[in-house]
Amino acid sequence: MMIAKWTGSLIGLAFLGLTAAESAMADVEIPRYEVLSTAGNIEIREYQPMIIAEVHMKGERRDAMGDGFSLLADYIFGNNTVQQEIAMTAPVQQKQSAEIAMTAPVQQQMDDEGWQVSFVMPSEYTMDTLPQPVNERVEIRQVAAKQFVAIEFSGRNTSSNIREHQAELMAYIEANELVVVGSPVYAFYDAPWILPFFRRNEVMMELSTTVE
Repeated sequence: MMIAKWTGSLIGLAFLGLTAAESAMADVEIPRYEVLSTAGNIEIREYQPMIIAEVHMKGERRDAMGDGFSLLADYIFGNNTVQQEIAMTAPVQQKQSAEIAMTAPVQQQMDDEGWQVSFVMPSEYTMDTLPQPVNERVEIRQVAAKQFVAIEFSGRNTSSNIREHQAELMAYIEANELVVVGSPVYAFYDAPWILPFFRRNEVMMELSTTVE
């Protein structure tokens, strides 16, 4: 009887976790891409052009991720300026702030100086209409269309979990003679309260030559 109660409780928790995950992601925009090929949990994707907000951080990966996320969240939740004309016949402008819709995933990539942490901006914006960050550490830039090979996995975004799936991705790249450029991009889609086995994480590598 006790085993049955525990089993029922676990099933209930799993259902609640799945419901929470689906609810949390329902209204969150993710970057637009076309899947060109699939092999298990690995995909080759073609991403459309996008605008990203990014910060450059130093230190250990987890610390850089947390601090970078905080700076980007500060920007999208209102620490920005919007230019709005307030006079019909004079070039007078008033600065206002705006809240930008949350997107997924938050991405992290190593560079020569540390870590780049970034959000993709909602597709409704252009470089001319996107609110400008007040904090100079937040940079806005346009990213051209690109192809990536990506592996998707669940669980916590621990270094060991990332390393395991990055190794699997690199083995696939080598076996299929793909040519990649740059360092791996780590993508994390879910909030910390989502149960680990419902989370969506990815390791991605940019392809230097296009795949048809």
